[in-house]
Amino acid sequence: MAARSVLAVGAHPDDVELGCGGTLLAHAAAGDAVTVLAMTGGENGPGATAAVRRLEQEAAARVLDARLRWGGFTDCRMTADAATIGRIEAVIAEVGADVVYVHAPEDSHQDHRAVAAATVAAARRLSRVVHYQSPSTLAFAPSVFVDVTGFLSGKLAALRAHASQVATSAMVEPDAVVAAARYWGAQARVGYAEAFAPTRLVLDLAPAADRRETAAEELTALQELLMPR
Repeated sequence: MAARSVLAVGAHPDDVELGCGGTLLAHAAAGDAVTVLAMTGGENGPGATAAVRRLEQEAAARVLDARLRWGGFTDCRMTADAATIGRIEAVIAEVGADVVYVHAPEDSHQDHRAVAAATVAAARRLSRVVHYQSPSTLAFAPSVFVDVTGFLSGKLAALRAHASQVATSAMVEPDAVVAAARYWGAQARVGYAEAFAPTRLVLDLAPAADRRETAAEELTALQELLMPR
């Protein structure tokens, strides 16, 4: 059984791979169940039709060893309304997510901002919600880093699956991706890293197999201590 259920939310195909692809590969290697939620089909992006981008995202999800879900919304028309929040809530419930990755809130792309706001609302009851950087992010002050030294080639392979974007966008250029990972790695004192700014990040230090049993035992002990004598 997977140790955790991880959900990565992106406004467009390739957003998740750029922002946290190496981290998702690390999660999968650790035995976690990984799900990618692409909120739109990216039909207004450069160089490809929605059908092509859908196929590219499906291929990238296979590289990440991740399940793929679609939001069903229209590229460049995202809003943080009840429908958007409800769709993200539904996927959180479906996969039982306990870790959520999403865009940083301050971003020059309106879809990124809307998806970040909607995800924070949808995940309001979760204890692990963290934000990744996009090429269009305006402000980003990370305090959490994941060592992706062993997963950077996999991240690049997932990005190569988005061939239409790699060919037409400097933001998806492999050299830039490697340089960013090296920069964050230097900040984190590791080889290569991805960086995150948490809304909430609660650390559970119990071994995965013992978490539920330990929590139940602790609750029982607390109830006994708090009972009137």
